[in-house]
Amino acid sequence: MMREENRRAFLQWSTTSLALGALTTAFSCNETAPADAPMPVAPEGKRYKAAFSNAGLKATWCAHGMKTAEWWGKHLGVDVTIYDSQLNIDKQRQDIEDMTTKDWDFVAIQAYAIQTLAEPVKRLIDRGIPVIDFDTRIVPEGEDIGLWTFMTPDHEKLAEQATEMICQSIGGKGKIVHTQGALAHTGAQLRAKGFHTVVAKYPEIEVIDEQPADWDINKAGQIWDDLLVRYDQIDGAFCHNDDMAMAAVQAIKRSGKERKVVFGSIDAQEQGLNGVINGDLICSAMNAAGRIHLTALMVGYFACAQGQKKDQVPPFMIIDNPVVTKDNAAGFKYLMENRMI
Repeated sequence: MMREENRRAFLQWSTTSLALGALTTAFSCNETAPADAPMPVAPEGKRYKAAFSNAGLKATWCAHGMKTAEWWGKHLGVDVTIYDSQLNIDKQRQDIEDMTTKDWDFVAIQAYAIQTLAEPVKRLIDRGIPVIDFDTRIVPEGEDIGLWTFMTPDHEKLAEQATEMICQSIGGKGKIVHTQGALAHTGAQLRAKGFHTVVAKYPEIEVIDEQPADWDINKAGQIWDDLLVRYDQIDGAFCHNDDMAMAAVQAIKRSGKERKVVFGSIDAQEQGLNGVINGDLICSAMNAAGRIHLTALMVGYFACAQGQKKDQVPPFMIIDNPVVTKDNAAGFKYLMENRMI
């Protein structure tokens, strides 16, 4: 939950948020070309340099977020350099070390694992470069290394919402699988917490497996290939993201067995939205990659282009998101395809 002091800071920052909304509306109304059309040339004037790093472009969420930041950056005169961590802690550390050797107007980072990037990030901050932390924590809550802000969805709530729908759909009893992301990823930690909070209310539900697949669809597929051999009964499954959920769905289809497993997940990006529309997933709780990456871009833009100071930005921001079901999936798919979420 948002602390009271951060809530007040967030309200003070709301006028800036309105500016972001107005910008999005203006571009959306003026853009008639599809999202993959050639980019318009940015207005003449000073251009800014930003570095973005997230967990890895193999993940649909990360790839869509980076494309969104790059696309909007070209409108704003921000040249976005994308670092692909490849779902690898060591690779991301190397990338951040590389960032420290270059000049940036601002940097935005989604840490693959907590406490792995603090030292090079601190060097960037000590040079006066605004560093924006998004989605997952670079350092534990309460540790201040000078980050510009931390913005995140409520991972725990998203997991609770998806898990509740799964549990109700299987009648509050049966065997359920919990396929996790990377265990050192703070978003995955909170998703696991939310899952267990809900399952604890259902004494007739048994959690039969909780292996982490580390956001990797190949690993998720292998886990599910094995589960389908080991267990004759699997009634439901909560997967920490859409990619892993759809990998599990494909494992069931490969098996040739008639299995009715109720799947729910998090992210509601392309894979998940299509899965919900097609009936493979009962729901996907939205972690809007485009919106979060765009917000990180705009916070950096306000700092370097408009002179906004660190004390004008709340240290913590919740990016609220809905649960996507078959009833509303088509609308959210349109917004995602046009880089509004």
